[in-house]
Formats: sequence, C-alpha cells, structure tokens
Amino acid sequence: MGEFDLIRRYFARESLSDPSVYLGIGDDCALLCPPAGQLLAVSIDTLVEGVHFLPGTPGDKVASRLLCAAVSDLAAMAATPAWFTLALSMPSFDQDWLEPFAACLAETARGLGIQLVGGDTTRGPLTLSVQVHGFVEPDLALKRSGAQVGDIIAVTGYLGESKGGLESLLKNEPDTSSIAHLRQRFYAPTPRVELARALAPFAHSAIDISDAFWPT
Repeated sequence: MGEFDLIRRYFARESLSDPSVYLGIGDDCALLCPPAGQLLAVSIDTLVEGVHFLPGTPGDKVASRLLCAAVSDLAAMAATPAWFTLALSMPSFDQDWLEPFAACLAETARGLGIQLVGGDTTRGPLTLSVQVHGFVEPDLALKRSGAQVGDIIAVTGYLGESKGGLESLLKNEPDTSSIAHLRQRFYAPTPRVELARALAPFAHSAIDISDAFWPT
C-alpha cells in the first residue's frame, strides 16, 4: 500500500469540523488559525518499539499511550488541546496492527478534543512521534519556572501506577485485576486538561509526570 493510500484509509477519515483548521490532511502543510490573543503551546513525544514499549504491543495500546502522554504536556501548561501531527515509521505494512492503532487514535483524539491535521509515514523500525498543539492565555500559562518558595506541592492521581504497569509488563506478571488496572494506567494516562485549566488562575507552576520510568 502506498503512502497516500495508507493516509486516506487510516488517518484522513475523520474530522471535527473545526473552524480553526483552514486546511487539514492531504497537502504539503496544514493551514491553521490560532485564536486571537492566545499563545500557541507546542510539544512533541516519540515512542520507539523496544525502547518505550515492548515488541508485539497491540496497536490500540500504543495509540492511547502515545496521544495521552503527549496531550499531558499541554495540560501541564494549562493549554487547551487543538491539533496534532503524526509521524509513523513501520518496517512493513501490517493491517492487523495499523487498523486498531488508527481506530484507537481517532477515538482517543475525539475524547480529548484534538484533531489530526497532518504528518508523515515512512518505512523503518516501528517509531511514532506526535506533535501536539494547544492554546493558552498568556497570563495563564503554567511554566515550570513559576514555582515559588512556600508553594504547596500537589499531585493528581496515584503516583507509581504507570510505572507499576510497565514493571508488570517487563516481568510478564499474571494479568490479575490489579495488574490490569496498572497496565491501563501505563497505556492510557489521563491528561488533566480540565483540572489544569481550572487551577491555572491560582497555581504558579505545573509539570507533567505521566511518563513511566523506562530502565536503561
């Protein structure tokens, strides 16, 4: 299957009808319209098979991990998700892997209110990069450098769940209900977009800690 056929079949089939997207998938560039008076927040994450996820991991698990972890960076700056681009390298065309990957990516994107607007595909080791874009008011952006002496430090969720899920995979532990929960936290971290937006007027700083530690 050629690159353009692959894009049309798996990635150009959905649209949020977002007026901020003047031109989306299918051209050399996307043409986008950021809202007046807001900053554009941009971040990129990359997952490599055998480095960030185990060989043989189903496509849907990789898709949710990829997009949720990337959008968590937007949440850390109190930015509202808007668009993302995808760079996908695969050693060969694998419909059984790609179909659930594309379906889960689209479903996850809908849930997060973020739209795929372009990207690239190529042949090579299984590697996926997502660049996410969002909007934030200049006076509400939560920078790491904003932390002040005496600040209260708070976290969301339960620390260590994502790492526990990763360790259970590395150790090939039996798939009990508790292990399944930890693996779900690893494969699908929850971007705290709404909470971050609510806290932005009161917080000085924020940081994303959704990525699990990967042993070297």
